[in-house]
Amino acid sequence: MGRDEREAVARGTRLHEAARSLAGDHERAVDAVRAALKPLHDEAVEQALDAIPVARLQDVTGGRLRLGAVEKSGLATVRAVLDAGPYRLRQIPGVGQRTVDQIVAAARQLAEAAGEAAAVHLDVDRPEPRTTALVAALHVLVGAGPEARRALDTAAGLVRRLDPLLAEARPAAGRIGLLLAGRERKARALEAVTGIRSLTEEAERDGTPELLAQASVDLLRGPAGDLAAWTDFELRSAEYYGVLGEIAGHTSDTAAAEGFLPDDIAERVRGLRLDDSRRRVSLRGYQAFGARFALARRRAILGDEMGLGKTIQAIAALAHLAAGGHTHFLVVCPASVLVNWTREIEARSTLPVRPLHGPDRRDAFADWGERGGVAVTTFDSLRGFPDPGGDAGGPPGGDPEGGGPDRPPAPAMLVVDEAHSVKNPQALRSQAVDRWAARCERVLFMTGTPMENRVAEFRNLVRMLDPEVADRLGDGTGLTGSVAFRRAVAPVYLRRNQEDVLTELPSLQHTDEWEELSAADEDAYREAVREGNFMAMRRAAYARPEKSAKLGRLREIVREAGENGLKVVVFSNFRDVLRVVEADLAAADGTEPRPYRPVFGPLTGAVPPARRQSLVDGFTAVTGPAVLLAQIQAAGIGLNMQAASVVIVCEPQIKPTIEHQAVARAHRMGQVRPVRVHRLLAAGGVDERMVRLLERKTRLFDAYARRSAVAEATPDAVDVSDTDLARRIVEEEQARLGVDDERTAPS
Repeated sequence: MGRDEREAVARGTRLHEAARSLAGDHERAVDAVRAALKPLHDEAVEQALDAIPVARLQDVTGGRLRLGAVEKSGLATVRAVLDAGPYRLRQIPGVGQRTVDQIVAAARQLAEAAGEAAAVHLDVDRPEPRTTALVAALHVLVGAGPEARRALDTAAGLVRRLDPLLAEARPAAGRIGLLLAGRERKARALEAVTGIRSLTEEAERDGTPELLAQASVDLLRGPAGDLAAWTDFELRSAEYYGVLGEIAGHTSDTAAAEGFLPDDIAERVRGLRLDDSRRRVSLRGYQAFGARFALARRRAILGDEMGLGKTIQAIAALAHLAAGGHTHFLVVCPASVLVNWTREIEARSTLPVRPLHGPDRRDAFADWGERGGVAVTTFDSLRGFPDPGGDAGGPPGGDPEGGGPDRPPAPAMLVVDEAHSVKNPQALRSQAVDRWAARCERVLFMTGTPMENRVAEFRNLVRMLDPEVADRLGDGTGLTGSVAFRRAVAPVYLRRNQEDVLTELPSLQHTDEWEELSAADEDAYREAVREGNFMAMRRAAYARPEKSAKLGRLREIVREAGENGLKVVVFSNFRDVLRVVEADLAAADGTEPRPYRPVFGPLTGAVPPARRQSLVDGFTAVTGPAVLLAQIQAAGIGLNMQAASVVIVCEPQIKPTIEHQAVARAHRMGQVRPVRVHRLLAAGGVDERMVRLLERKTRLFDAYARRSAVAEATPDAVDVSDTDLARRIVEEEQARLGVDDERTAPS
């Protein structure tokens, strides 16, 4: 006895020091952000106060102040009053000490409010030293990612548990401490040693020392190069703004962020703690609340406005359930977003994902039933699967029976994306979803379409989740306003709008929309590959519009944007693709008028410059949704499309700079609301090969540009030759598809 105790205390002390060290490393990274933020925030507050006239001080004091003499003295704004201070105010004729005290108190109150509301905008198009310093400081924390947050929470728990144990075990830390301790003190010390030993062994089994060490390494890397930090910011600005808002203490209005839910429901949702051990992405506060809502309510509709991350919230709910031992989950979505769901689940979580689509879907379905994971299927494919059976998707200790190829397990959660697609109870797809929903304990419907004025359709969706709530919904429920509507349907429905929850709007959000080509698309693509026609390969997805998978997804994005009152710019390199899009958007869909007209353009290189601006002006002048079609090189320079907040790029561009310049035309309105960029990509062909090659080239460019100011000034200097890239991709695709060359060189 003695040596073992000393070693146990030493191990506990090392673990304790590692935990405290990580907390210190994190605090230093946070302090660096605060230091970089302060001058920018102070400037934003000063600008806000400069814009507030002195007369507004009356609002704060209920109209009790006499401000005529102050205004006549030349102090026209609240900032001028604060800069003048009590002494100068007291020198103004007719202004007494009591009035001075009231004026100063009111001005400080407005200054405090301005400080809470002031948001710093990081403009990637106009970087300057102060914003660059802030982005670089944020890059450290964003780069450390959710693993660092998990490590910090673990470290805090260890410090909290080890502090009293190490204090109590102090006599056992030295060679003679236990000998000199009294019987009672010795007993407490030995008991504490036992607790330390148990705690350190548990931590070592869980890999906690490695987790803490890796987090410290990530936080100590130091700021990245300016270009690398800005590039990363552009790719995931939402995460940067999330970290910035958390450090700055900016929080959205709680009632709005919680969808104006009644207090009793909101309180139950807040009480649920999310397990993030199976998740790879951090959540904004409103996103965490949305995931908890889905879990707490069990059968619910998430109706957030497009761009707020409904997919991430659903994945967070699935990851939480998986961490609790649940094994089977099912996502049902339109075919156009199946690939996207698959990739998002893989990128954002550690959950195994299994697409149930295509000719092998029945075999994949049986495999999912046996092995579990997140199955992702389409509305049409779901109709061909047998209805679920028992509770094989439940946690350990539940009923393991009821699964199998003929009787699949009931998923622990059924997620239905674009749920407005099953609003008609007579449709076969709606009936299939209804049957599955009836057998699942947890169901999450997702739709970005506002439902306030579609009560009959909404009632059909709610009936699948909670018939009692559906029966309470009258046809006039939505007429009382969106907030009242949300309160009426609070037991099943959560919707937040961007202006409600994003106190610091992400300036840019990129989404790669991966689509599976239809059979007609595949035929057109194979023909282009056989001919060795690179340009035809790039636009083959639009060659047969009536069966085009990309065009279907484009239509969905434009429809949802129109439903939310947003303007859309559609870019393509090809004039004939824009003509196809124009014809499709102008056509009636056979059931109801489309909400996203008028359509402006196409704006192409053949359109004179004056006419181009006229098209943009007309697009901007429209009140409500509209669509502008533009050839990407013609619209990429010289035109500002600030009215647009949704950008669709029909195919990947050979030079990323072309796409960046075009997006920047709309990106300028990021100061008001985020610009969302959807790049339409086809899986398995030229698009995937282009993306992979261009990503590799971008990494090489970043490494090169950090060593060369000239390269930063001229990014096209390292662009891969268009001809070389085209030839390489054509040859690879001909080999993959086993077709013969019909041309000696790609077109």
